[in-house]
Amino acid sequence: MFLPEIKRIIIVILGAILNSISLNFFLIKANVYASGFTGVAQLLSSVMQDYIGFGITTGVLLFILNIPVIILGWYKVGKGFTIYSIISVVFTTFFLEVIPVKQLSTDILLNSVFGGVIGALGVGLTLKWGASTGGMDIVAMVLSRIKDRPIGTYFFLLNGLIIILAGLLYDEEKALYTIVTLYVSTRVIDAVHTRHEKLTAMIITTEAEALQRAIHSKMVRGITKVPARGAFTNQEKDMLIMVITRYELYDLEHTIKDVDPHAFTNIVQTTGIFGFFRRDG
Repeated sequence: MFLPEIKRIIIVILGAILNSISLNFFLIKANVYASGFTGVAQLLSSVMQDYIGFGITTGVLLFILNIPVIILGWYKVGKGFTIYSIISVVFTTFFLEVIPVKQLSTDILLNSVFGGVIGALGVGLTLKWGASTGGMDIVAMVLSRIKDRPIGTYFFLLNGLIIILAGLLYDEEKALYTIVTLYVSTRVIDAVHTRHEKLTAMIITTEAEALQRAIHSKMVRGITKVPARGAFTNQEKDMLIMVITRYELYDLEHTIKDVDPHAFTNIVQTTGIFGFFRRDG
């Protein structure tokens, strides 16, 4: 139990390093913006420096923006998830302050693409190991726990606001290259982990009761149990069908491995749902 947690912390720190490299070596100097709270912190830092003459670094602003969200996550999402988010935010702030801000290339397209790819690798790895980078990830978790809202709308609105402000305050070209960065980031995170808000898990197992109890002990999700039979072995099995958020994929995967390592699981993208997918706990 101790070793997996150490590994997860190392991955979170690695993600923070990659995110910091993305910003300090590629995006900040090019005035191209990342997604979510990181992009907001970047934009605020640029505006305060260029229009007010008062300089606050992106790392410090990112930390400040995450304070109320982390407090909300602590009470609404859970201490475990939030602790890893705190680790991610603290180390991202630290590395943003330690790693020098420099321009490796004057080509804005290279900065947009490489910044998006490297930053997305950091986010994708963090998500894959069941942690988060704070900010909108926690907001998404809170909304998914409280009410079944379309989380993508909030991501879209925030990123859209970043793009519009980048275009108005600087120039339209910066806004267009910000779109390139956001698109590249989404594709890379999708490849490493998943950007899909909700996923459907279909688990074929011979340990349905034990697995059902184990899943319900970790997440508040409804499960549908369907009788199944192996075509080759003719063995009686059960198929558990459930819808989860992308943040719960790590916990589900490891719960299944612990209870029934021989279970067959198919994870598919869920484009939409009707009705509730939470189980009142």
